Amino acid sequence: MDNVSVIGIFILSGLNETVNYRITIFSLTLLYYCMILFFNISIIMIVILDQNLHEPMYILLCSFCFNGLYGTTGFYPKLLLDLLSSSQQISYEGCLLQAFVMYSFACCELSILAVMAYDRYLAICRPLHYNSVMTKRRLSQLICFSWLTPFCIFSINIVLTSRLNLCGSKIPKLFCVNWVIVKLTCPGTDTVSSNIFSYAIIIIYVCHGLFTIWTYMHMIRTCVRSKVDRVKFIQTCVPHLVSLVTFLVVIVFDLMYLRFGSTDLPQSIQNFIAIEFLLIPPVMNPLIYGFKLTKIRNRILGLINFERK
Repeated sequence: MDNVSVIGIFILSGLNETVNYRITIFSLTLLYYCMILFFNISIIMIVILDQNLHEPMYILLCSFCFNGLYGTTGFYPKLLLDLLSSSQQISYEGCLLQAFVMYSFACCELSILAVMAYDRYLAICRPLHYNSVMTKRRLSQLICFSWLTPFCIFSINIVLTSRLNLCGSKIPKLFCVNWVIVKLTCPGTDTVSSNIFSYAIIIIYVCHGLFTIWTYMHMIRTCVRSKVDRVKFIQTCVPHLVSLVTFLVVIVFDLMYLRFGSTDLPQSIQNFIAIEFLLIPPVMNPLIYGFKLTKIRNRILGLINFERK
């Protein structure tokens, strides 16, 4: 049986059918990545530089945009290099690192969305207790929870994967995915612990989703009784709800296809399904929050008017 140390390089075969369009795809990908950087960094800088935006909701939004930068930086630079290269290879260590970034990014996104839902729940359902509960210390704890929990969980997951014996090196995707690496294990290799841990992770983040649903049930029930709360809900919760639904749809669709989907689909469609969560949310989130949240929208319009003068 081959030892894992023999597999030093993985081959990413997701670009095999794009030989004649590499330059076009490279140009569009570079432009799109620059848009992601610009939109997310703009929101982050606006929140950091404006003292009026140093409130829990906007600080959580800042963390949300940081995560968008983190996840896309783990994917787009490598993709751009692969588009300019004749062979798409990645080292064993680099593949594990990229798998870690992809999974931790996705779960950080869910954790931050859950914390943002909790913040809106306090603001709408318990407004008199909001300032006493959502203190700077509590906010720091929640942000640390939303980042450190996925990092710790997937560090263990990647360590378990690194101990498996692999007999293959071809990954039929644009980037490394832990589940695909596990499928490359040699016949007879014990993957029970890795599989159990993977299902435990799914349960943990399903609980995140159930918690978020619970907060929205309470918020909607409160808003039905109060016109003021309805206005607050529309102004601050609709962007969050759109981000949440969009991300859940693309993630669930990707996970279902990854485990149960057909490999008979054209490679381009498979690639699009695989990178939806890296295409849509990183651009859509800063745009939605930038245009929907009044304080940020006013700040952006103020900067635009200042530049015109």
